Parts: sequence; C-alpha cells; structure tokens
Amino acid sequence: MDAILQHPLAVARSLHGLSQRGLAEAIKRAARRHDRMAGTTKQQVSVWEQGRVPDPWYQRLIADVFDVDPGHVTELGWPYWLPGNEAPLSLDAGETVAALREAHRRAMLNRRSLFGLAPVALVGLAQQWATLPPAPPPKSAAGSSVAPDFVEWLEKSVPYLTSMATADRERAVPLLNSFYETVTGLIENARYDTATGTRLFALASSLGQTIGWYRFDHEDHATAGHYWAAALNASRRAGDTDRGAGILADLSYQHIWLGQAVPAIDILDLALHRTKDSTARSLLHLRKARALAMNGDVRDCRRSLDAAEHCLNTATAPPPSWCSWYSASDIAVDSGRCLIELGETGPALAQITAGVAGLPDARAKTRSVFLTYEAEALLRRGEVDHSAATAHEALVLAQNIGASRCVRQIGDLVPRFTAHQKVQGVEKLLSAVRAA
Repeated sequence: MDAILQHPLAVARSLHGLSQRGLAEAIKRAARRHDRMAGTTKQQVSVWEQGRVPDPWYQRLIADVFDVDPGHVTELGWPYWLPGNEAPLSLDAGETVAALREAHRRAMLNRRSLFGLAPVALVGLAQQWATLPPAPPPKSAAGSSVAPDFVEWLEKSVPYLTSMATADRERAVPLLNSFYETVTGLIENARYDTATGTRLFALASSLGQTIGWYRFDHEDHATAGHYWAAALNASRRAGDTDRGAGILADLSYQHIWLGQAVPAIDILDLALHRTKDSTARSLLHLRKARALAMNGDVRDCRRSLDAAEHCLNTATAPPPSWCSWYSASDIAVDSGRCLIELGETGPALAQITAGVAGLPDARAKTRSVFLTYEAEALLRRGEVDHSAATAHEALVLAQNIGASRCVRQIGDLVPRFTAHQKVQGVEKLLSAVRAA
C-alpha cells in the first residue's frame, strides 16, 4: 500500500477526476482567464508531485482550478491548502485520545468541507486496522477514580442517543457532543481498571460513529471522516473488531457517495479480512457491490450481491448494534441501485420499489435516499410524472430531517427534468428544489 505516500497534489487531482495532463490543461485555461499564459505540461505536474514546490503564480492557478480560496493558499502554505490533503491520525494506541480530540476540535471550527479525507490515507488506515495486532489494554491516567455507577449510567444513556431516528437526533446533537466530551475526558484524565477502560473506549467509538453520520448528513465530509477515524481507533482499543468493520463501512459509503469507487473497494476488502459476524459481512459485501457497479465491474458486482444475500440469510446470531437496522430491504434497494449503474433499469425499478415498501417509518433518511433512486429509475423509463412525484416526496422527507446531502442528491437529479416542464408535477418539483 505504498499509495499512502502519494503526493497531496495527486490526491487533489484524483478528487477532481484529472490526470496529470488534464491538470496541466486546466492550469493553462485558468491562466487565460487572467489574460496570462502558462506553459504547463504533464511533466511539470509530475515534477511537482515528486516534491518540487510550484511558484506562487502557479499555486494561484492550481487554486483556481480546484476552486480554493486564495487566502487559504497564503495562510496554509503548500501543499496543505490542497483539497483532500487532510489525513487522520494513525491507529497507534498512543494516538486515540488525540484523534478523539482532533475530530471534536474540527467540528467546533464549523468549517463545512464538501471533500472527505484523503482517500489514500484512509485506505492506509484500513490496512493498519486489518493487519495490526490487538491493541494493548487501556491504561488509565493518575486522576481521580471514575465511579462504576457513572460508567453504567453512560452505557445505558448512550445507546438511546445513538439509536435515535434521524429527525430526533437533529435535536440531540448538543447532548451527543456533551457525552462525547465527557467520555473522552474520562479516558484522558480519570483512573480506571482495564475492564472499565475498555467500556469507555467502546462508548467513545459509538458516539464518534454517530456524530460522524450527523456531520456526513450535513455535508461536512472532512469532519465526518475525522470522527469515523477516531471511532475506528477507539474501537480497536476496545477490542471490538465488528464495530471497526462497521466504521470502515461508513467510510466506504462516504467514498461511494462522493463518487470514489476505487478507495471504497479497497477499504471494504480490508474490512472483510477480519469481520466475523454474518450480518456485518452482508453489509460489507453490499457496499462493495455498489462500488463495483460504479466501476462497471459487472461480474464481481453480482458476486458481491450474491454474497450479501447469502450472509444475511445464514445469519443466526443477533447482529452488532451498529447494523441492527440492516435488512433484506437494504439489499433489494442497493441491488436496484447497482442495476441502474449497470444499465438494467427495468429490474432495478422492481427491486427498489420492493425495498422501499419494506422500510420502517423510523428510517426516514434512508427512505429519502431510496426514493431518489426510485425517481431516477422511473425517469430513465420515461415515467416522468411518477418520477417527479417520487422525487418530491424524497425532497420533503430530506427537508424534514435536515439532511442537506439528501437534498443535494435530489437537486443533482433535477436537471434531467428541465426538458419536461409541462409534464404534471415537474414544475412543482422544480419550484420546491429552488426553494430548498
């Protein structure tokens, strides 16, 4: 996995879908917008990615290409202003508290980022998780002893917060943040035995995973990545391999959402390496199928879908709490989403419609996402009025739960309706999206 050493400029190119030659041409166009010329070549980009620092003029042009605030270029310096340059701390046991603190610090800065953490860095983190030996037992600080009753109370309270429906969780974010800060403070400053320390790290992992989803739903992708990386670190200290796999599934889903199939596949392969629970393995295979479909890999996509269905059908033990929501409805809809990617719209629509019908009301966010998939399939089949009504239903749900990424997903579908504005329901949808 030498890719972890890839230069941040290469990471930024990857996020924008540019080759070295493509970036060179984009820089030339940026220079022309400033009434200047730039003789940038593929070879020059390669030299920068080997460590040479571009002069300020070229940095300005690169920032223009990547739509980065020029002030960040001066403030942060090369290459730290490049998008996608952020990387999580390693899974070293001594970094766990620092990772938990760093995620919370970034959230407090309230700087939303539409880019996630550097994909190559997260693949490297997943590789650490898959290959490192078990973490050493938790070691307490020299502070005052934490009361066992208080830890027990936290263990009863945290699952209530982390299992809330999305709409309710919106109101509980201050409580989640407070519990996260409390647990992190106990880990860092209190005195406890090994068993209590393990319980505290498990709480920190659960809270970090949940807050990461909140940040993801609000399109703060970098902060979500930091929370999930910190939660992965804490789950390793707690010895909870299956939760670690679930966090890697979250990171892979974020990559899929951002259109980055290859790192998602790499992360999921590493997660499957150590995951034992059948339900958890089913979810990982389903995520992998989605990424493979995006990549156009038909055969392996179908194999992963078959594996997801087999693992769920043969599961006998109760699933881990982080995937207790998972069901055959998820397999049906995501199978349909894969078929859309592979151009099989008819079968896709049947799968998605059946899956949406089986969702419980509490999963409003998932319903919004799945209805958007259904609207896309309907639109591809020429059922424009039905598609518009379904997309509008998805939009109302997304707005009610405050999930801006779901609103954006529907907005991305809207341009396909502009040629059908006289069809019933289309203008209503377009007006609603404009007002969102």
